[in-house]
Formats: sequence, C-alpha cells, structure tokens
Amino acid sequence: MTRLTVNIDEKLFQNRYRVDVGRPHVQIRNPETCINECSDKSCTFVCPASCYRNENNGAVTLITDGCLECGSCRILCGEHHNLSWEYPRGGHGIQFKFG
Repeated sequence: MTRLTVNIDEKLFQNRYRVDVGRPHVQIRNPETCINECSDKSCTFVCPASCYRNENNGAVTLITDGCLECGSCRILCGEHHNLSWEYPRGGHGIQFKFG
C-alpha cells in the first residue's frame, strides 16, 4: 500500500494573502486577559496559520498576515470574549488558490 502524505506548509504556501495595512481584521481586545485568565493559550496551537504566539511572559501576540479566516480562534476564545473579529474588507485577506 502506498501512503500519501500532505505537507501543510506547502499547501498553505499556494494561497495568497493581501494585507490590509493598518486594519487587522482580528485583534486581541485586552492582552492582560490572555496573561491572567487564559491558562491553556489554545489559540497558539490550534490556529492552522500559526497567527498566535505564546510569549515567555504568558502574553499572546497576534499577527494576522496569512490568517485563513476559519474562525477557530473565535470559538476558542468564546469563554473570555477577548477577540474582536470581522472579515477583512473586500479584496483583502486570504485568497485561496485551487489546483
């Protein structure tokens, strides 16, 4: 039996992302909430585009460039309501490439 493997980084590289400079579509409302109230920092390992990073001091940084707009972070942060999330303006954000 032949085993087929998929490299996620290669697949993500096929997509394009148009940054809306100065207007991120996802923002952390209160960084202190991530430090003081969120113990597992699940956004840092569930985001398929690795937009979230767990810093040494317990803070979470967010870089939305490359965000797949899947909404996983919205679901994960639902308990804390600490994200401001909206779709990017038209023509910006993820541009999926098929084929």
